[in-house]
Amino acid sequence: MRSIELLCPAKNAETAFEAIRCGADAVYIGGPSFGARAAAGNSIEDIRSICDFAHLFGVRIYITLNTILYDDELRDAEKMVAQLYDAGVDALITQDLALLKMDIPPIALHASTQMDTCTPEKARFLERAGYSQIVVARELSLRQLRAITSAVSVPVEGFVHGALCVSYSGRCYVSQHCFGRSANRGCCAQFCRLNFDLVDADGSVLSTGHQLSMRDMNRTKSIEEMLDAGVSSFKIEGRLKDINYVRNVTAHYRRQIDAIIERRPDEFRRSSFGISKVGFVPQVEKSFNRGFTDYFLHGRRPDVVSMRTPKAIGAPVGAVRRVGKRSFTVDGTVEFANGDGLCYFDADGTLQGFRVNRVEGRELFPLRLPASLRPGTELFRNEDRVFEKALHRTPSERLLRINITLTEIPGEGYALQAVTESGVECQLDFTTEVQEANTPQSENIR
Repeated sequence: MRSIELLCPAKNAETAFEAIRCGADAVYIGGPSFGARAAAGNSIEDIRSICDFAHLFGVRIYITLNTILYDDELRDAEKMVAQLYDAGVDALITQDLALLKMDIPPIALHASTQMDTCTPEKARFLERAGYSQIVVARELSLRQLRAITSAVSVPVEGFVHGALCVSYSGRCYVSQHCFGRSANRGCCAQFCRLNFDLVDADGSVLSTGHQLSMRDMNRTKSIEEMLDAGVSSFKIEGRLKDINYVRNVTAHYRRQIDAIIERRPDEFRRSSFGISKVGFVPQVEKSFNRGFTDYFLHGRRPDVVSMRTPKAIGAPVGAVRRVGKRSFTVDGTVEFANGDGLCYFDADGTLQGFRVNRVEGRELFPLRLPASLRPGTELFRNEDRVFEKALHRTPSERLLRINITLTEIPGEGYALQAVTESGVECQLDFTTEVQEANTPQSENIR
């Protein structure tokens, strides 16, 4: 039986706690330094509190120490690893092989996607080197995934959701070359999200737009295929995403994976404990996304780029019917709410956005009516106020199942034992005199 892990991101302690409550089996988060998201560092004290809470449910905490280290940083990195180990961290996600030679505690090492593991040979090398889990490159197909998982005995981790890089995993140097900001040092300048012209050899512009801006990954429909290909850890990208994003996406994939485990209990089991309760229905399409793709999982395909904009436009909600002085009306059946965020592409193809201040049926009153809004314009909703409120309406919680047993000890009294599903147990023995009931009910018990 294979243990299956849902691995979720967190930029800070608050987000980590929420990911755990919503069903994460493991959480990856940045330490004080040396992570590939320079803006998402956390103190040792915060990480210790996260570990203490996570371990109640068998949830593991992974620290991203996945930058390339300079020689003068090795000693500080070594010291930080010791502090993380003492705080209870379960593993480090690393890129620099220098960690293998350091004098560090016996903490598990995971090979980051920045290592660009895309062949069975590379995976076998990393396993022999001592890595206990391997994060494979995002751009692999199911066939390639199956070849890698068949070549190693350690768990293989694959991405299922989140932002995509146009380059090969861990091999993008354009930010460093153009701006002096290295992606492998946690300072990517997002060069691929810029607007470009595609020009031929004669200088003619063939097309213009966000030529390199990838859609976001969404492999909801392919989780079972990835399981059958041997993937054991399903990773959500997004260490810079806000808490609502993590809450929604975590709850969504928890449901998907649990449904498969329930159908195939002899093959798979969950890698942590507890029942997660959330007060909303997860809808990943309502969290930030640039449009979805399963990337190259089923082979190379052309619809992986978000050419019009690198921003989230949301779902289509109707077309403008009439524009007045301070309001406009919308065709369709979608209901709107005060505070909704709407957007559209103007005549020049530029994305414009505004917030709805008041709703009267099909008539919407923005805070400021955009001058470029025209009848027939297609509208999108990139912030759903009703859904956002639902995310906060009922606090998420995670509960452990407890089995309680009362046993009679002849001549002594009773023993009350409680055992959680995570294996924690306690027992209370108490002495009492047993007396016959004045009115026995044994005959009434069936």
